[in-house]
Amino acid sequence: MIQATDRYNDWYPSDFLLFERHLNGASASPVHAIRQAAISRFAELGFPTTHDEEWKYTNVAPIARVHFKPIFAGDKHAVAPNDVDVRQFAFAGTHANKLVFVNGHFSKEFSSLTSLPKGAIVESIASTMRNKGDWVSRNLTAHFHDNAFTALNTAFFQDGAMIHIPDNTVLDEPLYVFFISTGGESSFVSHPRSIVLVGKSSRLSLVESYLGQANTTYFVNTVTEVVAGEQSFVEHTKIQNEHENAFHVGSMHVQQRANSNFTSHSISLGAALARNNVAVSLDAEGIECTLNGLAVANGHQLMDNHTTIDHAKPHCNSHQLYKSILNGNAKGVFNGKIFVRQDAQKTDAKQTNKTLLLSDEATIDTKPQLEIFADDVKCTHGATVGQLDEEQVFYLRSRGIETGAARDILTYAFASDVINRVTTEPVRDYLGQLLHDRLEEGRERKEV
Repeated sequence: MIQATDRYNDWYPSDFLLFERHLNGASASPVHAIRQAAISRFAELGFPTTHDEEWKYTNVAPIARVHFKPIFAGDKHAVAPNDVDVRQFAFAGTHANKLVFVNGHFSKEFSSLTSLPKGAIVESIASTMRNKGDWVSRNLTAHFHDNAFTALNTAFFQDGAMIHIPDNTVLDEPLYVFFISTGGESSFVSHPRSIVLVGKSSRLSLVESYLGQANTTYFVNTVTEVVAGEQSFVEHTKIQNEHENAFHVGSMHVQQRANSNFTSHSISLGAALARNNVAVSLDAEGIECTLNGLAVANGHQLMDNHTTIDHAKPHCNSHQLYKSILNGNAKGVFNGKIFVRQDAQKTDAKQTNKTLLLSDEATIDTKPQLEIFADDVKCTHGATVGQLDEEQVFYLRSRGIETGAARDILTYAFASDVINRVTTEPVRDYLGQLLHDRLEEGRERKEV
């Protein structure tokens, strides 16, 4: 019997029972056995509080106190084509391969897969579970035993992207996955779960976008699992631009094989509260891992980035650059951990966190961490917090540039170091425009 702790109300066990009734025969699948274990574990953990070290600076009480109702497949709000204009979320250029999910459910109408190489599998995970449920259950590897949000996702996930790139396969064009929230009659939640398997000597560029146009408060709790095979190259870009009334918790778990190269770009712009967890395991030699992040927050937004890179084997390199731009009463959090195990000699790990505060009220809690158990390594970390250089602002003003525009130019230059690392040109241009709009919005709020 599932018992609720004092860290959440009892609607999650009751919602899970309702979910089981919607599954029909699928409740006997191996995947559902994992779901049952996950909801039991969530009942034991409850939502984290600020007394938990990993959540010391991020209060999730606004999520815990609201009954966010799941939207089940077949509900009238599961996919509502008449309410969605996907074109407003499209980047410039052709999207030959894209998966679109509306309120957590796959939309065949908005998706298109026209140029996949032979042997590649790109589909909704709901479809995969219907046809190969055992395969899905074997690849649900993200640990939920110490993470309440991952446990909640594992218990309630219904859909997401299933991507399998076979050995020696190159995708010439990026693959786009859109998660769009349009809303229901009351506060709702979606739990997208995506699995990305990239084979030996293969190459994939994946762009995940989380976007919202819902008027009601909603919660997106997403988990993405990536396995980068030997000598593979994977570039992952995540764009989080939820509605300002939304809550977003995203976790990405990455396993890298020998001589693989994994690069992540995480761009956070939306949501009232956003938390990004990235955990990467370097459990073979010759691995390259790069994590880049940019958070831009106005008003009372809270942006939290947590990263963990586990160097378990020798001769691996990792690089982290996370930047935040905070205006108004916004709050930022960065916690980056690098573990270097005893056998991980010849490790080269660098971690940098930089924050630009555009107002006196904005705050940042930054905590870079190194735990090193090997003796032949090169590891560095650092954090800086500052404001715009008024001498630089004055220089631009002396060239006839208005004060607000001058500050935006300098702020954009600060952020461009991250945006310019995105290799896909249409995505890079799209992010540049989003950043321009967000800086203008922050300036207008300050002037009011």
